[in-house]
Order: sequence, then C-alpha cells, then structure tokens
Amino acid sequence: MRFPQHEIVLIASAAVSRLLLECGLIDDGIPLEGQAGLGLFSEALSISSELQSWLRQCDLAVVWAEDKDGALGFLLRESGVARVRIQSPFSQELHARHQSHRFLETLGETAGDISREATVQVPSHLLECGKDYLEALGISRDQSTVLVHPGSGSVHKCLEPRRVALLIDQLWRCGMCPLLLEGPADQDAVADVLQFVSQPPCVLRDLDLSQLAGVLAQVRLYIGHDSGVTHLSALFGVRTIALFGPTDHHRWAPHGRQVTTLRGAPCICESWEAVKKCVEKPCLNVPIEEILIASGLAIGGNSANPRNST
Repeated sequence: MRFPQHEIVLIASAAVSRLLLECGLIDDGIPLEGQAGLGLFSEALSISSELQSWLRQCDLAVVWAEDKDGALGFLLRESGVARVRIQSPFSQELHARHQSHRFLETLGETAGDISREATVQVPSHLLECGKDYLEALGISRDQSTVLVHPGSGSVHKCLEPRRVALLIDQLWRCGMCPLLLEGPADQDAVADVLQFVSQPPCVLRDLDLSQLAGVLAQVRLYIGHDSGVTHLSALFGVRTIALFGPTDHHRWAPHGRQVTTLRGAPCICESWEAVKKCVEKPCLNVPIEEILIASGLAIGGNSANPRNST
C-alpha cells in the first residue's frame, strides 16, 4: 500500500508468480527459471533485455537474498534502479522473531504496519477450477471435506504415517470427508499413510498452485505441517490446523484468525542434525483428540462443520 501508483513486478518461480498475478497481488511476474531470473542470480551476474526494460523504470528493487560482495546491488544500480534494498531474511542483523516480520524489517517496516488477520480472496475463476476438480472426483460442495497434507519440506517435520492414518479414520467417524493431498515430493508420505487407514480417502494429485488455491477454497478444514501449503491455506482464510514439531512455531507458524497451531512437547534437540537422529520425536506427539477438538469436531461422531472464511 506504500506504492499505490506503482507496478509491482515479482521475480519468483513461475507457479508462485502466476498465482499472485491471478489474485491481483502483483502486476507482472518474471519466472525465476527463465533467462532473466537465472542470469540475475547465477555466479556470472547478467541482466537480460527483458529485465533491463523493467529496471530502467524501477524506483525500488527489493531482494531478499545475500549479496556478500555487493555485486548484485551494484549491477542493479548500474541498470538504472533508483533505490536498492538487499538483505537476507535470515540475517543475524535482523531483530524480529517471526519470519514474515523479518521480511518487513528489511524494508524498514514493522509488524504493526501489516494486519495479522489479512487474507486474500481466491478469484472466482480459481474457485470454479477447484470446484470442477473436486466434482470430477465425485466430491460435491455439500460434503464436509477436510484436506490433510501428510508431507512437508522434511520428513522430520511430519507426524508419523500411523498417526496421520488414525487422524483420517477419526475424521471419517466424525462424519467428515477427508481428502489426502499429494504434492510433487509427497508420494512416499501418502503411500505410507494409505497403508494404515481403515477407509482410504480420495488422494488429490498433480495440482499446480493455482488449482490448489481453488481446492483450498472449497474445503471446510485444512490440516498440515510446517509447509508452504499450510501457509497458503492460512493466506486464503481457510480454517487451518498447523502441526509443528522441531521447528520454532513462534518464527514459522502462519498468522491468521482461522489458524490454530498445535505441537507436542517442546523440542530439546540442539541442532537439525540432532533432530534427524531423534527417533521418538516427542515434539510431534500431538494427540489426535487435541487435533479434533481444535478442529471443532466431536470424537463421538458429531461434527461442528467448521467452514472457511474465504
């Protein structure tokens, strides 16, 4: 909102840029996988003609990355950018605790400048896309659907498959219709869960981010770990249960009025290597009953039918 008369151009993965463009959050996107993105962040820094045309009219360039030798900043200024801000959100010079606040701090903003309750409206064409995808699987809007994502960026951040399977069985007993989300790296996680469920749920596969946004807007509840999908669910105002373990929920948990964060015992591992070697992982021992209660569901079979706020 600080630059209402400006165009916002994002250099990110094509899928992320496309989704944010469809939601009206940016004006244009340059794919990180393309020539412009690869040249800008490769060892041999270079600027494509496509990017050069943007930089000549750029008033402010923000880069959340390291620039130890200052070469990237120099290149951007030489290309005509009026102001350049470059800082890694992992920098020890930053003081904010939550990762989103650290992004803001690099811009000289504070957490108070942004509402923690802000959500993004899923555009109508993506709503229809999500509805059509589910209907093709025989799932109607009238069903009380719960999307469960058993994976994350690391197996060490996930509940063990037997516990996820038990959660799915309990969701069936509560009168809900559980759906299992399989992302590009979740094949093993989903296969492991399906070994232990009493009643196999429908598995959602091959969704890009835009399709996933449309599906999320259709479900009554989302349950997932410390992952990008969990943040996406919270961003769209979906009722979200975020299950945390060894990672710091004070830093990484999504914000939102519709978000509940649950975790087991505090993690006592002193490093990520220790986390990998920890077999029992009590920090991920979140009682299934606690998840159901947080979801507004009764274990005995009566459902409170939580709905999302999108």
